[in-house]
Amino acid sequence: MRLVDSHSHLFLEEFEEDLPQVIERARQAGVSHIFMPNIDSTTLAPLQQVCAAYPGYCFPMIGLHPTSVNADYEAELAVVERQLRSGYPYVAVGEIGMDLYWDKTFEGQQRIALERQLRWALQYDLPVVIHCRQAFDEIFQVMESYLDTSLRGIWHCFSGTEEEARRALSFPGFLLGVNGVLTFKKSALPEVFRGVPLERMVLETDSPYLAPVPHRGKRNESAFVKDTLLKLAEIVGEHPSRVAEITSENALRMFGQCR
Repeated sequence: MRLVDSHSHLFLEEFEEDLPQVIERARQAGVSHIFMPNIDSTTLAPLQQVCAAYPGYCFPMIGLHPTSVNADYEAELAVVERQLRSGYPYVAVGEIGMDLYWDKTFEGQQRIALERQLRWALQYDLPVVIHCRQAFDEIFQVMESYLDTSLRGIWHCFSGTEEEARRALSFPGFLLGVNGVLTFKKSALPEVFRGVPLERMVLETDSPYLAPVPHRGKRNESAFVKDTLLKLAEIVGEHPSRVAEITSENALRMFGQCR
């Protein structure tokens, strides 16, 4: 049974001591590909180093995370643009979006950064990976002018309502990212994802964050994507192997890795 982790930050310092073991556990769990979104200029070197160490297994994205948007955001965006022009084999623009959970000081700048990176995604024909936290309406306001374009991508860590899922999927080229939050005891997501076709979902971990039950509270890692798979299969009433096959193909197709 093949699995894909469509969103993992294995290049962060939480994995400095045991990354080879983390990768081996992912392989043993059946994970065939790990896709890694960038955060900002400080994570670019470790991201590229990990992907170089595991070619054909770890795949890089480039983008400016909304929580890294601050007064210096123009300089950060310039780094993203240079990387896109460089020809480095990025598979997506991400992760990008808006995050208004902790602080709204740079809401305007987050909008500008999102808009610009959406345009670059179209220019370079790359999918986007959208980070959305307490900002669905704000992001949708920016994105809705792209409804009739070829923009495609993933709503990472989708945690919205059934209505927000419907709106998110009104973009025909978009999928919803399903991770460990689905397994949390008080999560409302089982009801949401029960109404979403498997063809519109991908599995992810967001490692080292949001570890699924039974690992909740621990460092997350790519091998744990299997726990989310099992929960999703239970919710949609399908065999885990079928859920794994469909969600993995969805991710590989999105990131241009279908062979």
